[in-house]
Amino acid sequence: MATIIRRVVFYLLLLLLWEGLFALRLWPEFLFPSPLQVMQALLEGLSDRQYVPGVIASLRRIVIGYSVSVAAGTLLGLALARWRLLEETLGSLILGLQTLPSICWLPLALLWFGLNERAIVFVVIMGSLLSITIATEHGVKHTPPLLIRAAQTMGARGVKMYVTVILPAALPAVIEGMKQGWSFAWRSLMAGELLFVSIGLGQLLSMGRELNDMSQVVAVMLVIIGIGLLVDRLVFARLSSAVRRRWGLETA
Repeated sequence: MATIIRRVVFYLLLLLLWEGLFALRLWPEFLFPSPLQVMQALLEGLSDRQYVPGVIASLRRIVIGYSVSVAAGTLLGLALARWRLLEETLGSLILGLQTLPSICWLPLALLWFGLNERAIVFVVIMGSLLSITIATEHGVKHTPPLLIRAAQTMGARGVKMYVTVILPAALPAVIEGMKQGWSFAWRSLMAGELLFVSIGLGQLLSMGRELNDMSQVVAVMLVIIGIGLLVDRLVFARLSSAVRRRWGLETA
């Protein structure tokens, strides 16, 4: 309850600061709207279902791209942790590519796939694949040797070792990589939709910019933040909590 109160007070103070800056008229109203104007734009977009097609289109793209990233990134991370040759060659390349902003993949995607959905999905994949791969590799490598030796004495080898010992031990790191990959994928999607005209939340942001309607821009930004927080709370927070309880780090 104390945490909730602190958060409520914090956001109320933030709204008051926002309203105070608006009242000072430091910027034109169309560039710096008030909280009430943003709330009105948000309610109008929700009431007339203006946001529904954009949300559905964006979620479809990220589900496809992120699913591919999780599957490929997990397998690739296991391979890098298993074979030293891959780690010394492909692993160094992956570390280098991880420093590349995901939006840099968009020109390449447009040249390869053209102006279509596949280009945006490719950017989403590249935005999250590498972080999931690196997290999986690190999780597997940091499996306690005592667990591996104990499993070996009980006859665990090969695939059985990975399924029953290594993957469960690496699961906390894998989940953190998936969480980070989700945030990267979400950002990559928004960046791709902003630059590529198509139905989606990015298009709604572009429309607000072209119309000089900052209220709509901020309202769509709140929708994007809300979806990101909702996914984090409903999926990754629960996964992380379940793993922590399994390892005895958290009580039910």
